[in-house]
Amino acid sequence: MSMSNESILVILLVGIVAGWLAGQVLRGTGFGLIGDLIVGIAGAFVAAWLFPHLNIHLGSGIIAEIISSALGAIILLLVVRLIRGRGRW
Repeated sequence: MSMSNESILVILLVGIVAGWLAGQVLRGTGFGLIGDLIVGIAGAFVAAWLFPHLNIHLGSGIIAEIISSALGAIILLLVVRLIRGRGRW
């Protein structure tokens, strides 16, 4: 999978918004503002890689990208929470 510089920039910017959104959705599981932003960026990369492999398409446009990146960040936060063993679902 090859990504252009523009697509990486969009993933980073959308990931920042998605990390904040995931931190709001999963209260108590976040890592603070900076940590949530980093998880959001990682979640955006997870969503950009995983969702096409699973044939999950949420549409086109920036809103669809934010939603899919937020879902990727939420999935990533839940996996990190399971690995750390803190709390319940």
